Amino acid sequence: MIILFVMLLIGAGLIFVGCQTTRSGYESAPYKVGRTDGKFELRDYPALTVVETPMTRGGNEADGSFNRLFRFITGGNEAKQKIAMTTPVFMSGSDSNRTMAFVLPAKLNAATAPKPADGAVTVRELPGGRFAVLRFSGGRSAKREAETLARLQTWLAAQGLKASASPVYGYFDPPWTPSFLRRNEVMLRIEADQ
Repeated sequence: MIILFVMLLIGAGLIFVGCQTTRSGYESAPYKVGRTDGKFELRDYPALTVVETPMTRGGNEADGSFNRLFRFITGGNEAKQKIAMTTPVFMSGSDSNRTMAFVLPAKLNAATAPKPADGAVTVRELPGGRFAVLRFSGGRSAKREAETLARLQTWLAAQGLKASASPVYGYFDPPWTPSFLRRNEVMLRIEADQ
């Protein structure tokens, strides 16, 4: 019984370390933290170049949006250029107009990135700015996104800050990561003068 318990602890430790190593193996969108308040942060992001595609069928991954973006970075572009995976995967917009985007590595910009071969994929630059961010764990669900967004909006109101755009959700981990170890974030761009 003790041996089984020790083996379970070792296995759980290896899963935890493996998930952390997997996430840290990718380039991540850069930012500077301006202020931290518990789990809430105000971050300044530079302009980011992303490859983006619409999400259909209610915004679930089964619509092929992830695969369209993955094909682009694995050579499914006009230059047949392979591009490193980065984190996070961004999802934004309403249910009827939702998008998924991969951040491109810092060495690429909208002018130097290869042109998509798929007409449903675009390369564009997201403007830099200040964002209020709340990190959360768990699997992706509309309920969890709504609850986390409500917490961030409540915090913003308490701070006297106003959002200037709809939320963006960032997902950092591959699907095999246990949900309790996943790093997810909800982000709200705040008005420039705050």
